[in-house]
Amino acid sequence: MEIKITSNTRNELLSRSELAFTASYDGATPSRMDIAAKIAALQNAPVENVILSPLAGRFGQRAISGVARIYDSADALKATENAYIIARGQPKAEAAQE
Repeated sequence: MEIKITSNTRNELLSRSELAFTASYDGATPSRMDIAAKIAALQNAPVENVILSPLAGRFGQRAISGVARIYDSADALKATENAYIIARGQPKAEAAQE
């Protein structure tokens, strides 16, 4: 999977970076966790602080475009995002325990 960042803006008020990206892939469509892990690695950020919203793919193309929000801390993430959005970005085992 190859990720191309199309824009990167900083939102100081919410303590986060907002990235627009396009992910190209071969084979099966990558999961949200795979995309979040790759973006976190590219930006040197913990994967727990990455929120993906919205992701859009087009029929017949092997590409996904979307927006990633990377928070500076877990506290900033919890203060801004809704609980169901945070749970959607976690593995199913962790989301079920909470």
